[in-house]
Amino acid sequence: MATRPILHYPDPRLRTKAVPVDVVDDSVRALIDDLFDTMYGAPGIGLAATQVNVHRRVLVVDVSENRDAPHAFVNPVIKDAEGEQERDEGCLSVPGFFETVKRAEQIRVSALDRNGQSFELRAEGLLAVCIQHECDHLDGKLFVDYLSNLKRQRIRNKLRKQAQSGRGTKARA
Repeated sequence: MATRPILHYPDPRLRTKAVPVDVVDDSVRALIDDLFDTMYGAPGIGLAATQVNVHRRVLVVDVSENRDAPHAFVNPVIKDAEGEQERDEGCLSVPGFFETVKRAEQIRVSALDRNGQSFELRAEGLLAVCIQHECDHLDGKLFVDYLSNLKRQRIRNKLRKQAQSGRGTKARA
């Protein structure tokens, strides 16, 4: 298990659409372990493989306070989405910024687990937001895409200035 470097917005690799995993093998399980290590070390509550420049449909989340409820999703598909909620979201690929985003309140997601077994999960609240956020990453979409052009440009400019000055900040999701 190892931590991997996280890509930062506006890196164009974050816009790459991830490809489905054909077989859940040891390399996919190692990727899942690395994603958890990277997410927990950041610290964050969710991480998609796209964010570490691996363009396969794999993501991990753990919204528990004690980091004791890890979920790994291989080839996740959101089947149903109901209701609406607005929450402040942050992103490990957009460090230091939090903005209000509108998402579904409840979702039903199907995926494969780390052993290649199919499962479905109903999620609501923060867990539902986190899964939707990470699924967006697998499709090359970031939470800043839900913001106005002006807000997105301000974030992009601030992150570029921070990168040029060598400063960095950490975010949660």
